[in-house]
Amino acid sequence: MKKMFNIAGFSRLTILGLAFCAVLLSACSKNDGNDFVYPPTAQLMLVNLAPDKPAVGFTLSGNQLGTPALGYTNYSGRYLPIYPGSRELRSFDFNNGTTIATATNTYTDSAYYSAFVVGTTGQYRNIVVKDDYSAVAPVAGKAWVRYINGVTDTAATPTVTLAGTTEETTFGGVSGFRQVDAGSVNAAVSSGEFGATRTLTMAENKIYTILFVGQPGATDPALQVQVKVIENGIASN
Repeated sequence: MKKMFNIAGFSRLTILGLAFCAVLLSACSKNDGNDFVYPPTAQLMLVNLAPDKPAVGFTLSGNQLGTPALGYTNYSGRYLPIYPGSRELRSFDFNNGTTIATATNTYTDSAYYSAFVVGTTGQYRNIVVKDDYSAVAPVAGKAWVRYINGVTDTAATPTVTLAGTTEETTFGGVSGFRQVDAGSVNAAVSSGEFGATRTLTMAENKIYTILFVGQPGATDPALQVQVKVIENGIASN
């Protein structure tokens, strides 16, 4: 059972368009006994967390995905429908076309995934995770949140504090979704070399991903270690 839909909606216009096509096909079909069957689809969200890559593009099995390029800490804004199966995701530098990283994963029908590009200075990874919404449901006064550690210090094991819970994480680590009180939520990441904290406002039944990102020692404020957040969708029954 699908328990959420993204903020930009695998949009209602798209769904209506598919339904309209179904009506047309049904009207033109010579075999009235066959129902129209939608092709199977998975859903994939794209996120650029590589501080020295200001314009990142993506291909899946050689076909370009989403908008032409994502800026640093930007994301696709919604889940993109894709065909299931074993497929190669390639991130590339949109300015010169060179490959940043590749990852081959198996995508299953009706499942949701997120792909994060992390790293810096020639050491990059595409991290693809299945977004497990099986336990996500609307609860009065609650929001849902997870995090990824995209801070580029790959040797560090920083401490993450989220809504009063403290735990260690590794570079590229992605937590599961957890329930927190809606409203002001404190999020922080720290190690011996870096640290950042931020108070976030989270709405009831919204689903979020907190991004711990940045390059320790960076002088550009936009590239320093910081806390960002993106919205995955809204919990629903």
